[in-house]
Amino acid sequence: MHDAPEIARIANLLADPARARILWTLIDGTTRPAGELAYAANISAQSASAHLAKLVQGGLLAAQVQGRHRYFRIAGAEVAGVIEGMASLNVASRPRTPRAALPSPSVPVQFLHARTCYGHLAGEMAVRVLEKMLQAQWLMPEERDFAVTPLGEKKLTALGVDLPAARRPRRVFARACVDLTQRRAHLGGALGDALLELYVARGWIQRHRRSRVVGITPRGHENFRRLFGI
Repeated sequence: MHDAPEIARIANLLADPARARILWTLIDGTTRPAGELAYAANISAQSASAHLAKLVQGGLLAAQVQGRHRYFRIAGAEVAGVIEGMASLNVASRPRTPRAALPSPSVPVQFLHARTCYGHLAGEMAVRVLEKMLQAQWLMPEERDFAVTPLGEKKLTALGVDLPAARRPRRVFARACVDLTQRRAHLGGALGDALLELYVARGWIQRHRRSRVVGITPRGHENFRRLFGI
């Protein structure tokens, strides 16, 4: 009999409000010092030190020492995915309001606009790109996923997307990924990853070191407007 995953251990780490606030403060992928995280969680430095130690020991945070100070970041994409998934579940259980984003004073506006989600684009820009692809009939819904139409095959290939490579076996091709802050879907899966790689390679999107936030360059704004009217 296989051992059950340690769900209860992870759930216990996330259940404390102070630890949850610390993790949410770091959801944008930044690396921050202990003092800043204590302030964000509204707890003392001593209490923050104890909580941070538990989160590092539990594998949810990674720590690095610079001189006399310790800096912390979310340990990886899997951890960020769990936190965003739980936040999305919380949002989904609330009454829906038109075009409402998840309020969070600790998350910068740039995080809401454009960021990475695993290997694909997320945030307001990603949601709008998917909406325009559906309206233009590049894609069509197919249960939880999307299928590329003949027009979409032509347009995406002309754009430079390697569709045969994106369709490799054992990988979801084009999935609707519910956006945490927008409450609507953006494009995930191998096609979403391929598009983000293309945006970066073409200089449309600029990644930021130690952050999931990305910047849309002037060239990117020009091309998103040309292709999708965004």
